[in-house]
Amino acid sequence: MPEGPSIVILKEEVQQFTGQKIISVSGNTHIDISRLKDKTILAFKTWGKHFLICFDSFTVKIHLLMFGTYRVNERKTSKPRLSLVFDKGEINFYTCSVKILEGDINSHYDWRVDVMNENWNPKKAKTSVDKMEDKMICDVLLDQDIFSGVGNIIKNEVLYRCYVHPESIVEKIPPHLISQLIAECSIYSFEFLYWKKKFELKQHWEAYTKSICLRCNLPFEKNRREIVNAEAFSAPIVNNYTNEKSSNNRMFKFL
Repeated sequence: MPEGPSIVILKEEVQQFTGQKIISVSGNTHIDISRLKDKTILAFKTWGKHFLICFDSFTVKIHLLMFGTYRVNERKTSKPRLSLVFDKGEINFYTCSVKILEGDINSHYDWRVDVMNENWNPKKAKTSVDKMEDKMICDVLLDQDIFSGVGNIIKNEVLYRCYVHPESIVEKIPPHLISQLIAECSIYSFEFLYWKKKFELKQHWEAYTKSICLRCNLPFEKNRREIVNAEAFSAPIVNNYTNEKSSNNRMFKFL
């Protein structure tokens, strides 16, 4: 599933169509696509993993789900879920969810929870995380109402950076580490964006898809949690928090 940075890249790729009129629309989506014809696109926005095409009185929300793709000024052989054609160029979306959001887009989204939005509010995130004190941190980081845009890659890399085991219970994690995790969700998202644009994202993964811990040269444990349907990578752990991080370089599990 594409994470927030990948959707930001999509937004940047289609900026050429801002202010352009749709001259033809097609696709096998279930929404009433006829209302898009002859409409002018006012803006493209993103909210986490949601790609938003904004018109004067409604917005088209695209969610690429697990296997969704898109093409700008080109097509795949398969039939698109939604195809938008302009005087010069087109955008085609495949295997995705397409919905209409009526009215002002600002009434549908809280931009303060998007880790890549200029209105991102880490204090609000901290308040929300504190209310989920009995949850595992790996689940909390994937809650899109708190960390919109964070997916499995960002989650695993951030936890690894902060030496926090994915199965740690929120209320047991020291406050300074909670604050560090929150900050890193935004920081890593922008690094993700930078690396992906340079086609070198995978070169920077330290935990995601890895089988051996780079710090202690021991095997990673991989656990696919049903609640989030995502793999959590964890290094060898100790049960109680200590200040020996620099000596053993291990993840810490807070239970």
